[in-house]
Amino acid sequence: MQSAKTSLSFEVFPPTSKATNDSLFTSLKQMEGLSPDFISVTCSNRQTSLEDSTVKIAEHIQQQHQVDSIVHLTAAYLNEEEVDTILTSLQQKGLQHILALRGDLYPDVQRNNDFLYASDLIAYIKHWDPSFSISAACYPQGHPESSDTVEDIHYLKQKVEAGADQLITQMFFDNQHFYQFQENCWLAGINVPILAGIMPIINKRQAERILRTANVQLPKKFMAILDKYADNPVALRDAGMAYAVDQIVDLVTQGASGIHLYTMNNASIARTIYKATHSLFDLETITAVGSA
Repeated sequence: MQSAKTSLSFEVFPPTSKATNDSLFTSLKQMEGLSPDFISVTCSNRQTSLEDSTVKIAEHIQQQHQVDSIVHLTAAYLNEEEVDTILTSLQQKGLQHILALRGDLYPDVQRNNDFLYASDLIAYIKHWDPSFSISAACYPQGHPESSDTVEDIHYLKQKVEAGADQLITQMFFDNQHFYQFQENCWLAGINVPILAGIMPIINKRQAERILRTANVQLPKKFMAILDKYADNPVALRDAGMAYAVDQIVDLVTQGASGIHLYTMNNASIARTIYKATHSLFDLETITAVGSA
């Protein structure tokens, strides 16, 4: 079921050093005034302390910037006791939104078997306290471990049935993949909002990393941009931002439930995208009020 208004949200990730920590807080300050519906904060299975990284940043966002924040929580290396401790801490801090994931698996790290899949973690959280709002991840081009689309949608529906309130997609660069995925979800009876994950490509190294590590195809239109501007960083950045804006315009026009912007902790990206598209979101609000 689509929401009446397309939401706009951002994603940031915990810094790896004091310098990048200061840089993130500076970026968050520079994002003030953009009025995202929420900001999600990622985590890593290998982080030594979720409390001192992801949770701390999410609390800062909510208290200092008055923006709802979503805490990423990965299932693979957590046991029930650890999840209980985390959920208690989130309640005490007024953090009621969680993005529940299985998380990446590392061959050299022994995983925990309390939560084999994201759906197991989602069901546990909902049983622990139904008031938590839970998001789940989804993959317009299919999860890399799924054998086919049918299997992928089957496991996605399990997440929704376990209690996921909305879905956030992995980045994609061809909106047709999103529309086909959205239709497949509807046909399968998945009716929660699906937020479209958009990552502006602003340099060649970033594009190469995505091609190397993510199960994402770059369409010919975007490959042509990379080929033409690979040796011109400024032109590639401008073209990458324009491409993302074009995606967002199309998605909002077609009634997508939400746009989730992968900011890479870069306030300039968030501000540029907002400046180019905010009237689309404002227009929806005005239209909704005028037709009420």
